[in-house]
Amino acid sequence: MGMDQNRRWESGALAHGVSDPFGQGPLPWLRGSESYFDGTGRMVPWYVDPAAERAGARLPAPRTAGPRTADDVHRQIKGFASDSAVAPGEAIDFRITVDPPQQFGVDIYRIGHYAGDGAAKMTTSPRLSGIVQPAPLTVGRTVSCHHWWLSWRLQIPSYWSLGAYVAVLTTADGYRSHIPFLVRDTHPADLLLVLPDVTWQAYNLYPEDGRTGASFYHAWDEEGRLLGEDEAATTVSFDRPFAGAGLPLHVGHSYDFIRWAERYGYDLAYADTRDLHAGRVDPSRYRGLVFPGHDEYWSAGMRRSAELARDAGTSLVFLSANTMYWQCELAPSPAGPDHLLSCRKRRGPGRSALWRDVSPAEQQLLGIQYAGRVPKPAPMIVRNAGHWLWDATGAGEGDELPGLVAGEADRYYPRTALPEHTRRILLAHSPYEDGDGTRRHQETSLYRAPSGALVFAAGTFAWTPALDRPDHVDTRVQRATANLLDRICKRC
Repeated sequence: MGMDQNRRWESGALAHGVSDPFGQGPLPWLRGSESYFDGTGRMVPWYVDPAAERAGARLPAPRTAGPRTADDVHRQIKGFASDSAVAPGEAIDFRITVDPPQQFGVDIYRIGHYAGDGAAKMTTSPRLSGIVQPAPLTVGRTVSCHHWWLSWRLQIPSYWSLGAYVAVLTTADGYRSHIPFLVRDTHPADLLLVLPDVTWQAYNLYPEDGRTGASFYHAWDEEGRLLGEDEAATTVSFDRPFAGAGLPLHVGHSYDFIRWAERYGYDLAYADTRDLHAGRVDPSRYRGLVFPGHDEYWSAGMRRSAELARDAGTSLVFLSANTMYWQCELAPSPAGPDHLLSCRKRRGPGRSALWRDVSPAEQQLLGIQYAGRVPKPAPMIVRNAGHWLWDATGAGEGDELPGLVAGEADRYYPRTALPEHTRRILLAHSPYEDGDGTRRHQETSLYRAPSGALVFAAGTFAWTPALDRPDHVDTRVQRATANLLDRICKRC
């Protein structure tokens, strides 16, 4: 096997081939002095953009030495949590493999603003004895590690704040990996933040080792060649680590929103999309549900919960693009309910798994729907600048917001039915060229449902990075988002 193949396997999310110029973003708990080692063994700061590096751009000087990122080839340290969300006072189990066996530690961080640090350390485990766990179990293309031994149980203190947490695993010889999880309960709040754990697993290629890993996009053949969608998995398991550094692809979009929202004091509760699917979300407790990240895979239960929320007067805020594109199903595994995720896509007989083909199209919830990838970032063009969303932003009619149409884009489809509404408006209409050079356009949508709920859809991957991502912040997007959330929270 060649060195190029090895590097690709060790690259984490790179093999997914997804057009997201933001990737998972800077690791917020590394905003201090730490650096990491790249695939060549060279130490670089966390904020280095790999694309700029390949293009020969001048890089900032490295700071101090730091842990190296574990990979899926050598599995220096990898792990996952027993569940993606837990309530204060409950316990969460971590199953971790360490190769070679040695001691390791777990630092628990909470994502937030924290005076610009991006996260705060909540606790540290005692020194733990690591073992090499059994090889992942595979059935067809489905990979599961539910049979791994328990490594550490964390009792969540009752006084811990709700929020997004990350367990940072570090071996004695300096390798690091991560496990994300939520601390949540059902207390009322102005806004419920819904993290897209279902879509995160759809893209998870663990183990990205050239042999056994599979996602809904890729798998490997017997010769170690990366296969495409036609040969990828149709069922994936939540009972496994995330590929590469142990963080989901696109996780940075959610963390960008969290840091910004906590900085400005919004009252947030937390859930994930499996909570939405299982009916554990009571929309009457919240004034709005916020979907901050790339949220492509939706079950019928997720859609039903969102529609019931809207129809009961709870607003919906979709801050990305390509939302609710594929219809998926959740099923139990030996580890618990809703631990297996399936999506038929285009394989085999039967109906399409696209929401727009098998059910009322996604536009009938969002107001717009997926249009395609954006290979090169383009400006967002402001429309209806007199609308309250653009108040105090300084944005005028036809103004360009540089780079705000990126990754993937949505638009309004005139031949597709709209949701029932009392008022509807498009707040951006932005031309761009697709990968074939064809001229297309992106749109940003807002409508008011008969219940009074507002439904906003940004229609671009670039909205949340503009809130709090270094080198991507746009103050006009920050103000527009505040205008939207303030109106929702105050019932204006």
